[in-house]
Amino acid sequence: MFRRRGKNVNGAGGPLLIRLYRTFYLSCLLLGMFLTVIDGVQAANPAGVRRADLAGQGQAISGQAGSSFVLVLTFRGAVTPVLRQYLSGAIEEAQLDGAEAVVLRLDTPGGSVEVTKQIVQDMLASPVPVVVYVAPSAAQAGSAGTFITLAGHVAAMAPGSSIGAASPVGGQGEDIGDTMEAKVVNILSADIENLAARRGEDAVEWAVAAVQEAAAATDTRALELGVIDFIATNVPDLLDQMDGFVVTVLGEERTLRTEDALIMPRELSPLQEFLNFISNPSVATILLTLGSIGLIAEIYNPGTFIPGMIGLISLLLGLYSLGQLEANFAGLALIGLALILLVAEAFTPAFGALALGGTVAFIFGSALLFDAPGLAVPWVTIISLGVAMGAFALFVGGKVVAAQRLGTATGSEGVIGSLATVRVPFAENGRGKVLLAGELWNAQLRSASSDEAAPADVGDQVEVEAREGYTLVVSPREEDEEN
Repeated sequence: MFRRRGKNVNGAGGPLLIRLYRTFYLSCLLLGMFLTVIDGVQAANPAGVRRADLAGQGQAISGQAGSSFVLVLTFRGAVTPVLRQYLSGAIEEAQLDGAEAVVLRLDTPGGSVEVTKQIVQDMLASPVPVVVYVAPSAAQAGSAGTFITLAGHVAAMAPGSSIGAASPVGGQGEDIGDTMEAKVVNILSADIENLAARRGEDAVEWAVAAVQEAAAATDTRALELGVIDFIATNVPDLLDQMDGFVVTVLGEERTLRTEDALIMPRELSPLQEFLNFISNPSVATILLTLGSIGLIAEIYNPGTFIPGMIGLISLLLGLYSLGQLEANFAGLALIGLALILLVAEAFTPAFGALALGGTVAFIFGSALLFDAPGLAVPWVTIISLGVAMGAFALFVGGKVVAAQRLGTATGSEGVIGSLATVRVPFAENGRGKVLLAGELWNAQLRSASSDEAAPADVGDQVEVEAREGYTLVVSPREEDEEN
């Protein structure tokens, strides 16, 4: 059985279950305190910052008769609850401050269907016009982004951007059966048809094709079909083109006055920035990897708590990311299997077989995690981290095997095989004294006889063969050419 040098495995660290419980408790406590502080700052700052911004620009607004302003939001990433919170907060703020409109600069590959429906409902119920602007150049409003763009009171795109490919896929990236697919396609087709109805028959036809046939369109094509209202190079250009445009808000027509409107950016809060950042597939993979490595390190070296806390916090954040991305949880099961195999590598004489299996399971599991609509699989990150985890498991496993091959360093067994130095010459009965590890021991020479040349001089070395109470049983050291 493997024992750590100089330390009892059942010592002060306690049973493994207790150590893991303490680590989990401390991790959750620190994570809760961290998110509470950030959330408190977020809750305290928006109104104050908003009022301060308005106060700073208040003279310009009040000094111009009939002047107006618009809130400009910028969001890039998958459609998650972060986007809904960001947009709904801006709509509420615009209503309180009397903004002319809310402009959402959007670049998204798609995301959750359920969250998209909630965002669309918020936009349709907004008392303030919401303008969806697919920007900058080369941006996309893919999958769920198509629904959000069509739900806007005004839809616009930057030159070189694209929209479409809204075909349904299983929420976890899996294929869905024919019956279920037909139901989902019919429901989404009806939803997108309602959103595009006010834009004309060509727009409706294209929108239904985007769901049923994964149709996509460039900015110019979308404008020709009536899917969007404007093509604008930037926000000021969009505001100039929107001036005098008539929109329908809650059943009432409203004419936009945006030619001289002030542009007031509204950034994501620190917490929203953080949550949106970790919702990136590459970041989620890194968090899962850090979590796995931290737990492996804590299991290999229990009692330090630091690797375990970092690992659990990273793992919890990674699981949050998976929930936001609607990742495939079959991939999560593979990652769990990879973690088990990598840990088992250190405790079984597999000589790298389990580490290889764990690496392969981690790579395929991570790829399946992000096999969802609109999400690109970060192959470079996945493969790099998978190889790094496999190498880490091999390194730790090699150290464990090397430690197992070492002799016992403590207790009676630890002195057997050691070399002691004669301090009191052995008498005829074979008794003497030797120095071992800085301690003076009584010694009994095994098989001492007149035919053997027993060490008699101080400074000679003998080998410890056994221990009987406070007496060491020693034998003359055999000299050979190597020694």
